[in-house]
Amino acid sequence: MTWSILARDELGHFGMAIASRFFAVGSLCVYSRRGVGAISTQALMNPLYGPAGLDLLTDGQDAAQTIRTLIDGDEGSEQRQVHILPHTGAAAAHTGSACIDWCGHMSMEGLSIAGNMLAGPEVIQATADAYLSMHGRPMAERLLGAMEAGEAAGGDKRGKQSAALKIHNDEDYLQLDLRVDDHQEPLLELRRLYEVSLERFQPFLSCLPGRGRPSGLTEREQIEATIEQFHTQRIKK
Repeated sequence: MTWSILARDELGHFGMAIASRFFAVGSLCVYSRRGVGAISTQALMNPLYGPAGLDLLTDGQDAAQTIRTLIDGDEGSEQRQVHILPHTGAAAAHTGSACIDWCGHMSMEGLSIAGNMLAGPEVIQATADAYLSMHGRPMAERLLGAMEAGEAAGGDKRGKQSAALKIHNDEDYLQLDLRVDDHQEPLLELRRLYEVSLERFQPFLSCLPGRGRPSGLTEREQIEATIEQFHTQRIKK
């Protein structure tokens, strides 16, 4: 009932996007941790996979070992789909035998895509092709374009309802966490929210306390100058 893409850039930052004919798919499916990895639990989701999987990765297990540990302790694992993209190394995935067709996954360097109850394998292939074709663009835009391509290829065969986009850079908190929980055109609405986030939210976030800047910016003039510089640089690009 869902498909998702997990991406990792050359700096080890993560991006995640997901869509489904299910309410609030972004609330319980996708998880990440700075310098550790990204996880999506789907089909008959198990929200415990997210925190537990990130802990296992933190403790030194690779993605394949982490998935094996998660599903070995879960009697319902054959009804679940989960994929993991670690901070370093190869992605891994599990698509249970009781997941509903079309279901499957694919991965390559820095990329993992998985889905179930889809129109067909072309959904995942189109998602991957679109993401790869936009090399050099901001990760959020690549993920949005990838999901839009997957939807154009058929998407969730039951229809549309919700979507989410998350970007996790080098902070303990997300740099972008957008959700569309119930909408006739969730990916279109997700793109609109992304465009709105560029107006002030994204540049303002760089002013907040974070790694290497424990107090952040507190003077309003400095904050406004940072926002203006952000937009000046975007115009130049």
